[in-house]
Amino acid sequence: MGLQHAAIGIDVGGTGIKGAAIDVTTGEKISSRHKVATPAGGAPADIAREVGLMAGAIREELAADGFALPEALPVGVTLPGVVRDGVMRTAANIDLSWIGTDAHALLSAAVAAPCTVVNDADAAGIAEVAFGEVSGLPGVTLVLTFGTGIGSALVADGVLVPNFELGHLELDGFTSIERHTAAKVIEREGITLEEWASRVSRYIGYLEKILNPDRFVLGGSISKASDSFLPFAGVTVPVVPARLRNNAGIIGAARLAAEAIDPESSNSAP
Repeated sequence: MGLQHAAIGIDVGGTGIKGAAIDVTTGEKISSRHKVATPAGGAPADIAREVGLMAGAIREELAADGFALPEALPVGVTLPGVVRDGVMRTAANIDLSWIGTDAHALLSAAVAAPCTVVNDADAAGIAEVAFGEVSGLPGVTLVLTFGTGIGSALVADGVLVPNFELGHLELDGFTSIERHTAAKVIEREGITLEEWASRVSRYIGYLEKILNPDRFVLGGSISKASDSFLPFAGVTVPVVPARLRNNAGIIGAARLAAEAIDPESSNSAP
């Protein structure tokens, strides 16, 4: 069996690193889902080591399952921060020494393969637009992931606008609105889901006013409870829950890695 439409996606977070091999034409996993804890402190060398070990374990699993491995299976890795030309410009929930680090060079060496490095929310956004509830819809989609912070990805007619960090907008006196509206505040402040939804409705209504997207996709683990708080008051465009949830970063990273090697790879029939 060949892997001409496959890539490895690895999603690095503040608490966990997870990854799998993905068929980039369908978004389906073709290996098991691997997961390890993020090394304490989240230093570049430590995370790179774990990413390299995970990529190796996934390759070994594919080989054991009878797949004919190509000479260099593309690898995509997400990181929680702004990534520009492969270099980290910000860092959230990982060590600040990532800032200024050439993540592309570091992680390519770790996985011994071409490595595409991307912001974690951007990867999730690409996956949801390609394979989620809004797949195939034209226009502008704004994907928002609510967790410890707020991730955001803007995709226009299938094209990603990278590093759209809308969780750090100043709004209603908050210098970073995610401190007021991230899902984590429910636990941190002891507020109800309804109170949280009221805050988010104000935030999303503001984004609608200034950006005018055709739709929002709401991600993060809280999207599982979307029946309890959707629709948002005052928001006139559709808001739909994410479909891929915790696998979105893995799938999007793999898809972007494959496209970096061959722009037609994700559009070819398997």
